Amino acid sequence: MSIHDVSHEPERTVPGAGTPAVVPAQRRRAPLVDSPRWQRRFTAMVVLGDLATIAVVTTAAVLVGLTGSGAADRARIGSGLIAALLLAVALPVSRAWDGRLLGAGPGEFVRLGRAVLLADVVLALGGLALMVDSSREWVFLLVPLIGAAVIAVRFGLRKALHLQRGRGRGLAPVLAVGEESCVADLIRRTRRDPYFGWRVTGVCTPTGTGTGGGHLVDGVPVVGDLDAVTGLAREGGHRVVAICRSPGWGPARLHRLAWDLEGSATELAVDPGLMEIAGPRMHITPVDGLPLLRLSEPRFSGVSKIVKYVADRVVAGLLLLAVAPVFLLLAAAVKLGDGGPVFFRQERVGTNGRTFGMLKFRSMCVDAEARLASLRNDHADGPLFKMARDPRVTRVGAILRRYSLDELPQLLNVLGGSMSLVGPRPPLPREVATYGADARRRLLVKPGMTGLWQVSGRSSLTWEESVRLDLRYVENWNVALDLLILWKTVGAVLRSRGAY
Repeated sequence: MSIHDVSHEPERTVPGAGTPAVVPAQRRRAPLVDSPRWQRRFTAMVVLGDLATIAVVTTAAVLVGLTGSGAADRARIGSGLIAALLLAVALPVSRAWDGRLLGAGPGEFVRLGRAVLLADVVLALGGLALMVDSSREWVFLLVPLIGAAVIAVRFGLRKALHLQRGRGRGLAPVLAVGEESCVADLIRRTRRDPYFGWRVTGVCTPTGTGTGGGHLVDGVPVVGDLDAVTGLAREGGHRVVAICRSPGWGPARLHRLAWDLEGSATELAVDPGLMEIAGPRMHITPVDGLPLLRLSEPRFSGVSKIVKYVADRVVAGLLLLAVAPVFLLLAAAVKLGDGGPVFFRQERVGTNGRTFGMLKFRSMCVDAEARLASLRNDHADGPLFKMARDPRVTRVGAILRRYSLDELPQLLNVLGGSMSLVGPRPPLPREVATYGADARRRLLVKPGMTGLWQVSGRSSLTWEESVRLDLRYVENWNVALDLLILWKTVGAVLRSRGAY
């Protein structure tokens, strides 16, 4: 079908000389009532939460600052009311209540911050123009404080939504389109990350068949081939149509599908299918109207590296001081467990291939290394050895591993500079000996106590998935990514997901 075929669209004519031209009528965006019930309820909760937080914090700030002086009090109350009104208006203006954006990704908080900044700037300009002295404390202190309170409430609501999604509720049904292997990868990713809010419920492949010629791909039914996508998408049974790599899917089909979904409640998501690079390295450069993705080189030096260098040592030092009592208790528990040494020192490979001694609390029996060969043949995954019920792990060690407490001594490695708080998984020399050229890029940055592998499943990951996550970190490294990983590490450790 040609991308210029518009016969299925509602038509309108353009008056003029000769035969009228026929143009498609643009569909209107679906109203909020077309959204799923859970999305409407969550959006309403966010709106009410924002407005209630603004009202409560503003009222508290006004009452605390009342002095008993009539004119000063009136000015303070007036500034507070104006600040609250500006915030209430700035939120919808900045589209901070867009239901499709709530509950996943940083975009929600970016728009929320933009709304607070907009309200603050307008209040500052108004206060300056009208020479209102009381507006300064609102501009520099109270409006940012209200914004922080709104963010905190939003975060709590998001965590409540994530809890529901972890139980299989509030998930958007997704129609995945593409090659079987690419679709299977998307299915696995959505299952590992249910908090994003997707659940693949149908698959369309080039052949209309699934794994081994069957009717399933990773447990999800195949509902058609590529020609069936448009009809299935317009039926409205799926909230998202995710297009993965496929030899039978080109720009013309993608344009046609985007136009067919215009104005509907179904979103279109496209996997670029090139490489896992995002953030500051990715730029869009138009060439004669053709948008091209321009990738800049990764940077492992400069101001960001200095910030990481200083932060690693400062945070590691503070954490060592904070956990010193726990450190001593764990050391005593390991010693009393079987009388063996407290620490286990193992040679690992760090930046640019330099080796170092990584420290851990000993969680295995003393002769664990000697017994490795007999276990490795049956439980190796590529160069990586892992075993869910390793008989070498001691009783104390099992508890330490469950909550990653055995890794606390690595803070000494961070303090000494051989490791970072965040980075790729520190590999063994025998693993590095089997690396290909792609996996060796992991050695461009310092290994970390935590990383994308830690917050994405840890030991439950395959070797290929572990390499992919480490390479994604290396290619996209920045300070914001480190902060995000550190934050997610807390939840991963408390849930003990993939820890053994």
